[in-house]
Amino acid sequence: MVSRSYSNLLDLASGDSLSPSFNRIPRRIPRVVTVPGIVPGLDESDDDASVSSSSSHSAKDRTIIVANQLPIRATRDPNSHKWIFTWDQDSLLLQLKDAHHTDMEFIYVGCLREDIPISEQDEVAQVLLDGYKCVPTFLSCDLRNRFYLGFCKQQLWPLFHYMLPLSPDLGGRFDRGLWQAYVSVNKIFADKILEVINPDEDFVWVHDYHLMVLPTFLRKRFNRVKLGFFLHSPFPSSEIYKTLPVREEILRSLLNSDLIGFHTFDYARHFLSCCSRMLGLTYESKRGYIGLEYYGRTVSIKILPVGIHLGQLRSVLDLPETEIKVAELIKQFRDQNRIMLLGVDDMDIFKGISLKLLAFEQLLTQHPEWRGRVVLVQIANPARGRGKDVKEVQDESYAMVKRINGSFGRPGYDPVILIDVPLQFYERMAYYVVAECCLVTAVRDGMNLIPYEYIIAREGNEKLDRVMGFQNPGSGNPGFGKPGIGIKKSTLVVSEFIGCSPSLSGSMRVNPWNIDAVSDAMDSALEMPDSEKQLRHEKHYKYVSSHDVGYWANSFLTDLERTCKEHNKRRCWGIGFGLKFRVVALDPNFRKLSIEIIVSAYRRARTRAILLDYDGTLMPQASIKKSPSGKSIEILNSLCRDKRNVVFLVSAKRRKDLSEWFSSCDDLALAAEHGCFLRLRREEEWESIVQVSDFNWKQIAEPVMRLYTETTDGSTIEDKETGLVWCYEDADPDFGSCQAKELLDHLESVLANEPVSVKAGHLYVEVKPQGVSKGLVADQLLSTMKTKNLLPDFVLCIGDDGSDEDMFEAISSASGGPSLAPDAEVFACTVGRRPSKAKYYLDDTSDIVKLMQGLANVSDQSVLSLSLRNSVRLGE
Repeated sequence: MVSRSYSNLLDLASGDSLSPSFNRIPRRIPRVVTVPGIVPGLDESDDDASVSSSSSHSAKDRTIIVANQLPIRATRDPNSHKWIFTWDQDSLLLQLKDAHHTDMEFIYVGCLREDIPISEQDEVAQVLLDGYKCVPTFLSCDLRNRFYLGFCKQQLWPLFHYMLPLSPDLGGRFDRGLWQAYVSVNKIFADKILEVINPDEDFVWVHDYHLMVLPTFLRKRFNRVKLGFFLHSPFPSSEIYKTLPVREEILRSLLNSDLIGFHTFDYARHFLSCCSRMLGLTYESKRGYIGLEYYGRTVSIKILPVGIHLGQLRSVLDLPETEIKVAELIKQFRDQNRIMLLGVDDMDIFKGISLKLLAFEQLLTQHPEWRGRVVLVQIANPARGRGKDVKEVQDESYAMVKRINGSFGRPGYDPVILIDVPLQFYERMAYYVVAECCLVTAVRDGMNLIPYEYIIAREGNEKLDRVMGFQNPGSGNPGFGKPGIGIKKSTLVVSEFIGCSPSLSGSMRVNPWNIDAVSDAMDSALEMPDSEKQLRHEKHYKYVSSHDVGYWANSFLTDLERTCKEHNKRRCWGIGFGLKFRVVALDPNFRKLSIEIIVSAYRRARTRAILLDYDGTLMPQASIKKSPSGKSIEILNSLCRDKRNVVFLVSAKRRKDLSEWFSSCDDLALAAEHGCFLRLRREEEWESIVQVSDFNWKQIAEPVMRLYTETTDGSTIEDKETGLVWCYEDADPDFGSCQAKELLDHLESVLANEPVSVKAGHLYVEVKPQGVSKGLVADQLLSTMKTKNLLPDFVLCIGDDGSDEDMFEAISSASGGPSLAPDAEVFACTVGRRPSKAKYYLDDTSDIVKLMQGLANVSDQSVLSLSLRNSVRLGE
């Protein structure tokens, strides 16, 4: 029995109930809509909206940026008590706008950090819309806490950082009420987007894990919305992610995007693995782009780490305050003959501050020569979340700093300086400029831009070069000024588990859990020659300065535009309920086979040809029992009793199996092993359609297949008379797919000079004689019927995989030719919505059985009617 709260959630997710905030949204045409489009509050369908909208292109492209927080800071004027708004210059969302070089207009949808009283919300919304092109999403305090501090920070964030809720103290246990709040907030965000979107023209770019089910609400409202999503956190491995009770809902919601972005290939690989293991989806790479086929839509995967705002960092470095602060730090450290190691982290459990302190303590213990010379400055930013774990991290860090300073400190020298008060950005940049090495030892982090900022700061500028003591500012040549400081150099020690690590190939990558390795890396950084530091710095600076936030934004939006180009060329409609909603997108000429239409054509026909695949068509592919059911035999016999029918079952199975399974079908024609063997009636002998006498190639192929079977648990070999099949339907999907690709390459290599073809299908790799295909069976059937002066005026061909495409092509080519009647109606039908040469589809094998049952009923009526007429004649 479904709980009441979950029932309400399903109503909410299906869009049948309005979000809590919707009733107080003023129903007006928003000023931000500059072209005719969608009027908020109207309830037309997507197709109606698309057809009725006569919108022309706006003056410039427009992107709606959606995130949990707006790039806006709000403060109260102490005198007038009115709200004062300013841009948040540190916000990535604002930076991508500043760095985007094309003529693109940006609109922002998100929440404010400050609570706005209900009485002021309309006025604030209008001010932000008119002055900043921002659409604020107002949440009640309770709802926001359950959404952000509850589901986002207690459940999603720990899980995505590999923390399982094995006990109440280790992350929050799943709470259905918090999940409902998460879905509710995502629905509110969707409502806000509806106020400003022009669905035919605008791009929508959704950011981060707070809004992972938002794509479903938008796709349900506008089937062709141009929608991108970027995840700024890690995506966990399938073994971790599968523990989430709403795992499928979130995956399907993300797949309602057109483009999904990740910082690293690891994150993307984990997402693709989850799609494979939990949804049965496969992906492929075409010309450098990774794509998932999802109900006829191609969902593209983008892998590109975000960058820094180069212009902003340089402007901060150019501030007089930065120059003054750098001078102060030089006096505090370098002039005292001390080397600064720098850490900049949030004070949370995943940033590894305590591990860094342990490694530094070990450095001082094992290398006494660094005592009194090396100082670790740890800047600890306030944690973004709350809870017991944050307090524990703070207490542990303070205790360790006290212990280290007590053990190794001396008058005028503290080995560790912990700065736990908020710093101005220019102050942080000044620390970067002076630090000899930057340490980022997070145990898990989505990206982390600290190393990028450090590299830009160490490049400096002319004014800072003078402050640093460079005698020839900006030259970058060694040999002048104080020893070792006349060149641009930097050293990085970074964790393997942060998103920026793959792009920093010149850094010293460490496992932060290995205290010895981190301590050794610190020592290596201190001992490293300046020439090597310079080379590493130059390599990093070249990458970071060219892959800034503008490069990242331009690249993502370019790929989003490319992905959405085919939207208007496809027929789209939605299926599924609640968060399992998805859109089916198909070629305009590819449509579902109407049983009423085909039954009507079947009744009219004088001569009929019916070609049926077996596995995956009449029999579900995943069925353990492979023999046909009694119902299937009964349907086939009904069709075969009709004298106007020629029924051909075309299978990849062996003729021995088919003979046994269909022994009760007198007039059923059979084709075994993709058409190698044919039999037109039960009493006739099997004949070979392709003469094959040399099977020596099996002695080459079978040992190769046996090798892969031994190394791939769950795989089997099927030895046929004319072919060999390696099946891996019971193997691990990821490993089986990987092994299948290797096996395909291996077999193609060793069988290159043999008269066989090697093909990969759905969960199998097959070797069979050249020239054998189901298309030959279709040609043979039509040719045989023609020699008997039987020209079919009704042709039905049904199959489910790539081997059946040859049949579809054969009967399509025969249309209008001498093998068919001039008025012949041809129905080529595939099972499932997938790219195919067939013009029709049915959803699954149950639909196929219903169709065949309908045709069998017509034939039974016809046979009965004919029998009655014959009886009447005999009576006369």
